[in-house]
Amino acid sequence: MTRHFARPLVLFAAAASSVVLWNSSNCMADVNLTFFGWSDQHVRTDGSASQATLDGIQAMKDLPGKSYPAAIGGTVASPAFVFGAGDITEWPTHAALQTYKQLQESLGFPTYDVAGNHDDGGLVPSPTVLNWLIEKHGGLSYTFEQGGVHFVVAWSAFDAAGEPSQPLTDEALNFNSTSLAQIPKGAPVIVATHLCFPAITNPDALVDSFGDANVIMVMTGQYHQPSVHNYRGIDFVQFPSPESSIHAVTAVRITNDRLVAIPYNYDTGEWMTGNVVLDKTITVPEPTSVAVMGLGGVGLLARRRAQ
Repeated sequence: MTRHFARPLVLFAAAASSVVLWNSSNCMADVNLTFFGWSDQHVRTDGSASQATLDGIQAMKDLPGKSYPAAIGGTVASPAFVFGAGDITEWPTHAALQTYKQLQESLGFPTYDVAGNHDDGGLVPSPTVLNWLIEKHGGLSYTFEQGGVHFVVAWSAFDAAGEPSQPLTDEALNFNSTSLAQIPKGAPVIVATHLCFPAITNPDALVDSFGDANVIMVMTGQYHQPSVHNYRGIDFVQFPSPESSIHAVTAVRITNDRLVAIPYNYDTGEWMTGNVVLDKTITVPEPTSVAVMGLGGVGLLARRRAQ
């Protein structure tokens, strides 16, 4: 087990910018995981949230127990967590952050987030959201494990004076490489970052940073609409935003041999279909015993950081 703090990526942040935290004893466990994803809530500077954002919270509370489409089968399990893919705020005021925290608390599920380009304040920087994420997760880039799946959350600093499409930073790519190198070979991994596939101008460098890791999905935000792209055999799932014309949240279900990521339109009360749905076969190694080295209880700490 390894705990590694990388060089801070933002000078005004009050703590380390990245942390690797694994529960190695569960690295090769059976995979059985459900979680929900959404993005780009853009809570306003005065602390107000859109009605669609409030409806999204209620939709996620109501989803457990709902039947999946017949082609998928089964019902939605209670999620292990909800992942927010960035742009929590329109601009990171204390009022906006407090509202977002209250929304998360009302969910009743653990939560994880990655910072988006709006969350650092852009051309008028503010550390409010970034410092909260560091306190919550131990770093702006961090790792965790749930249900037999490893997650690598890579924050990439955004050039507010540049174009919406930008390269992921060397720091983010190095965090991927360093983190993935510590995961047992073949263990399923999901990588997360805010920039969506169409906006990442160095996709080859990103895929190269995965090495031979079993990356079963990359989850992103930024462009608001649900979408799925495949590049060099890697599936990129863009989580929906309540600020888009399609009000949806994505349910992700992962087992030993299958990954499903399907958006649920909570305006219509229907599952979405077509090219916004990812449904694929995955390969997961048989459960094995893994030697645990280092400080005990780190996996427990990783779960406690989800709040």
